[in-house]
Amino acid sequence: MEEKINCVCKKESPNYKWVALALLWVAFFLQQGTRQLLGPSVPAIGASFGVDKVSLGVIGTVFAMTYGVCVPFAGLTADLFNRKWMVTIGVGVFCLGIFLSGFVATVGLLMVTYGLINGFGQTFYYPSATSLISQLHKESRATAISILQLGLYIGIVGCGGLAGWVAGKGGESWRIPFWVFGGLGVFWAIILAFALRDTKPVAAPKGASSKPSIKEAVSALFSKPTAVCVTLGLAMMIYVDIGFKNWMPTHLQTAFMKDNPFLSQWAGLHSVLWHYLGAAVGIMAGSRIGDKFVKIRPGIRLELGIAGLVFSIPFIVWMALTQSFMPCCAAMLCFGFFRGVYDSNFMASFFDVVNPRYHASGVGIMMCIAFLFGSLSSTVLPLIAKAFNEQMSFSLASLAAFYLVGGLTILLARVKFLKKDYEA
Repeated sequence: MEEKINCVCKKESPNYKWVALALLWVAFFLQQGTRQLLGPSVPAIGASFGVDKVSLGVIGTVFAMTYGVCVPFAGLTADLFNRKWMVTIGVGVFCLGIFLSGFVATVGLLMVTYGLINGFGQTFYYPSATSLISQLHKESRATAISILQLGLYIGIVGCGGLAGWVAGKGGESWRIPFWVFGGLGVFWAIILAFALRDTKPVAAPKGASSKPSIKEAVSALFSKPTAVCVTLGLAMMIYVDIGFKNWMPTHLQTAFMKDNPFLSQWAGLHSVLWHYLGAAVGIMAGSRIGDKFVKIRPGIRLELGIAGLVFSIPFIVWMALTQSFMPCCAAMLCFGFFRGVYDSNFMASFFDVVNPRYHASGVGIMMCIAFLFGSLSSTVLPLIAKAFNEQMSFSLASLAAFYLVGGLTILLARVKFLKKDYEA
């Protein structure tokens, strides 16, 4: 099987794997960055539409549930058809949804454009992109995926910061970032159509069907307990991630900035800048450690994931409950560093135990489970806050429990299942 993978990759020019990574990086920047347009804009959208936090939280839940329901089919389709066009069409569709979101006048329409169209389009990007990168970067897998992950961090900080600053100007200004980044994304989809190549997928093993079936893809994941544990750990992380990104800007505004309108405009930036600055350091450090030691210590990727989740816990609590702005930023920085350590190897650890033929479909199923569960936090957190006099601090502190469950789940995989499941 390894020889067949290498044969596929050798057909590409030596530098193409980095060109492909750059093309996919910009697309990932747009995918993740546009997800962060909603959170910092929540107060402005609420004022514009005349709705409360819970109603706006439902928009995030609709998006995440749409993504979760559709992504396994997108993953399987990526293993069956042309991954180049899966990525290209996906980017075009979700950016169209973002662009249209700037024109809507009701929460219901925003659920359609941002929740359904955007959520559906985004499903086609990640399984195909990570499958391509894993195939092209076999020896530098964690490093390449971590470079891709930097697109997430930079996209969230850039788009979230701009959205918060523009929305803070009041009125209907919150619509501008949706138009700008949605339009840029449609343009980038055209670039991908011409610049991205059709990298052939891994050949089927002798005696197997030429194309994977849904049953085979599901079996490839659930027959490996390590893959199941990694998936459940990701579900805990996604729950925390969605809740943090959607509601941290609101927490900063109400807890520290309500008497300072100028500073309030930067809540969207502060809510992600410190966290993802730390994450950028953590992910690059973790990926280098994982790639360097995985051959002599196959469990290093899972161990880094456990450390990343568990060591984040005290900083999540500190971030949520502190009464001062600067300590909150410091806590987000430390939380981000260990979150980056987790991010650096979770996908590579999944690929280490799943047959390469089912990487895209396996990622689709994994993302389905993770996002269906994680989608709940966007609505649950404001409900918890409502029970505590509209204070988001207790809601955000509750996220620490989910990181603990995720860390223990991955620990189970490392101790009990990895040795049997390992394929890389």
